[in-house]
Amino acid sequence: MMSGAIRRTAQRLASVDWSSPVFKGDHELSAMVASFRAWTAQADAMAEKFSAPPAPIDFAAAKKSVRDVALVEALEKMYKSAKPPAETYEWSAEDQAKKAQLVEDAKAGMAFTQEMIEDTEKEIVYMRLNRTSREMSVNDMKEIYPDIAEEVEKEIENREWFKDTLNK
Repeated sequence: MMSGAIRRTAQRLASVDWSSPVFKGDHELSAMVASFRAWTAQADAMAEKFSAPPAPIDFAAAKKSVRDVALVEALEKMYKSAKPPAETYEWSAEDQAKKAQLVEDAKAGMAFTQEMIEDTEKEIVYMRLNRTSREMSVNDMKEIYPDIAEEVEKEIENREWFKDTLNK
């Protein structure tokens, strides 16, 4: 089961376009992505290195090169008699729940960001269609930008003639 999960994760990582502008826009994000990619490369190298069982120890060669043969014989005896259990890792349900929550939060953030992108694109199209020019009347401007028109009317009513000037 674990090897299947690792294989699926590796396939997902292989399908990520790391050169995408999304990963290059923010310096902090760019550094995190570079760090993550280095970590995955190191994990891949270690997985490849330790994928096969270790080669048998050549105790005969060690006996020839080490002065204390009794030490090598004791190590050989211990090596042949020891049968340590395989080390397995169990991902706790609590940690799984935390990671699942992080994924859900990221998906929600992604949906919000996508919604903002769509709204911004609509606003850009609207602004391009309604560019101000010398031919535009004040009434046209009031219709296109009602919030600015309201602000200007308030300033006129309050006699704030120089409110938005640099020389305050």
